Amino acid sequence: MLIALIARDKPGALQTRLDNRDKHVAYLKESGIVSQAGPLLDADGGMIGSLVVLEVGDMAQAEAWAAMDPYKAADLFESVELIPWNKVI
Repeated sequence: MLIALIARDKPGALQTRLDNRDKHVAYLKESGIVSQAGPLLDADGGMIGSLVVLEVGDMAQAEAWAAMDPYKAADLFESVELIPWNKVI
């Protein structure tokens, strides 16, 4: 199943994002369940959140993945949603 993780950064947290980006990207690559991923952007192109599409067996696996994300450990996010997603195109 596919799960879309949509996370919004805390206001003013760009430096936290930048400081932890390498660990986060390594986690994306090493976990083996990330289908697609990238930052959400504001109108000026600044990073303000994340969109990660996970290919998992169930929601519990997606929740476990999100709990181990280095961005979570850094307390970057103001909110995180895990939403089942169906790829059409």
